Amino acid sequence: MSGSTDTRADVVIVGGGHNGLVAAGYLARAGRRVRVLERLDHVGGAAVSAHAFDGVDARLSRYSYLVSLLPQRIVDDLGARIRLVRRRYSSYTPDPTTSGRTGLLVGPESTFGAVGAAADEAAFHAFYRRCRTVTEQVWPTLIEPLRTRSQMRREVLAAGGEESAWRALVERPIGDAITEAVGSDLVRGVMATDALIGTFASLDDPSLRQNVCFLYHLIGGGTGDWDVPIGGMGAVTGALAAAAAGFGADLVTGAEVDSISPDGEVRYRRDGVEHRVVGERILANVTPAVLARLLGETAPEVAPGAQVKVNLMLRRLPRLRDETVAPEQAFGGTFHINESYAQLDAAYRAAAEGSVPEPLPCEIYCHSLADPTILSDELRASGAQTLTVFGLHTPHRLMASGVPDRMRDALTSAALTSLNSVLAEPIQDVVMQDAAGRLCIETKTTADLEAALGMTNGNIFHGALSWPFAEDDEPLATSAQRWGVATAHERILLCGSGSRRGGAVSGIGGHNAAMAVLDA
Repeated sequence: MSGSTDTRADVVIVGGGHNGLVAAGYLARAGRRVRVLERLDHVGGAAVSAHAFDGVDARLSRYSYLVSLLPQRIVDDLGARIRLVRRRYSSYTPDPTTSGRTGLLVGPESTFGAVGAAADEAAFHAFYRRCRTVTEQVWPTLIEPLRTRSQMRREVLAAGGEESAWRALVERPIGDAITEAVGSDLVRGVMATDALIGTFASLDDPSLRQNVCFLYHLIGGGTGDWDVPIGGMGAVTGALAAAAAGFGADLVTGAEVDSISPDGEVRYRRDGVEHRVVGERILANVTPAVLARLLGETAPEVAPGAQVKVNLMLRRLPRLRDETVAPEQAFGGTFHINESYAQLDAAYRAAAEGSVPEPLPCEIYCHSLADPTILSDELRASGAQTLTVFGLHTPHRLMASGVPDRMRDALTSAALTSLNSVLAEPIQDVVMQDAAGRLCIETKTTADLEAALGMTNGNIFHGALSWPFAEDDEPLATSAQRWGVATAHERILLCGSGSRRGGAVSGIGGHNAAMAVLDA
């Protein structure tokens, strides 16, 4: 190690993911001297795009894929050039009892009758209408100081929210509300998946952690719509980085942070040189466990991640066994595979016992159908498409208990086998080859997330999600506590997914940390 440099800043942000960029933008706009320290050679964290396959001109959203929780207020405040597009269909779910020869399409032309669930169609939509009486009131509060549980409930009910919906979402296992609402096992599964993405839990877990996950999946914009970012996830963080830099924030990449002290000192290494920067405030856009390590403290236990993500580049969309639905319809929303209510329950039990579920519950997103700009003109003209396969109930301990490469192969195989169970042709037959003749298949496991992005236990939420309100007996005396970003140290605040209302590509953790600094 040669040389050293010392500097000062008003705010030092450790981690250049999207939340750190949002915080940097707000604080620099307010005139604060801001330095962002990012370990990798680029900012963006998990919200990045990449040319994942050699010689294939397609920009894939490598880790995260859809946007729901990013408030328009943040985009407008920062002047970020971010465009989102709505998918035409909500979802398609092949019926596993017919090996996918029939299926449920939800959207402009729904097909509940095709899976024997015509009687559930009205109840399905009524369930979500009731949920919106809660989510529409909770949504705006995510970028405001925390309400207590009692305050939130009073506000929701005073604005016309239904008491039964509040109880279903916040007080009882969500599995109860789903099974009471509809009778079809397939329809129940479609509803239940939102409670399980990235969260390892059963639908009747008394902890209600599945309810918290469900609420966040329904809360975006008050409606729960999940939209496709034009240009891919890298376009989102690119716009946020440009906004932060435009306001004067100093974005430093290749900066490996070694330590943080409670008095605001941050030590990091870059280009073989040791640096020291002292900030009036330190914003930690890292997991709470990583922050503890940097502080030299005992790391808290972190809930394991529970997902696997497989990126595919296809020559064309595969043919379906269900001949009544076009592939463009089926892949135009969320494509659910082997996710009936009973299958989700069986998969949870298998994973809890240490096995990869068989079949593996999966869901697919086809970015390029909604946003062909991520493909070159040549690929677009050829009919090529991207697919993201997201597997549920694959807790991090499955990776930790074996050889990572071997388990990655096993999870890839499980995801593709699950997909093939509902297709009229093997997915491998339509997968493109890269410049070296290799199939364009890329798998990201919880171990990969931990190694590449520092996400402890591969948890995409940086830990267990928390309710978007404080409990009635929680202290809310300081600005940091009121904004849900407090740590045990006054000068250090959380600003990432590990903050009270963090999680997903939302920018909310970064916004709220910035507000806590400005309100102090």
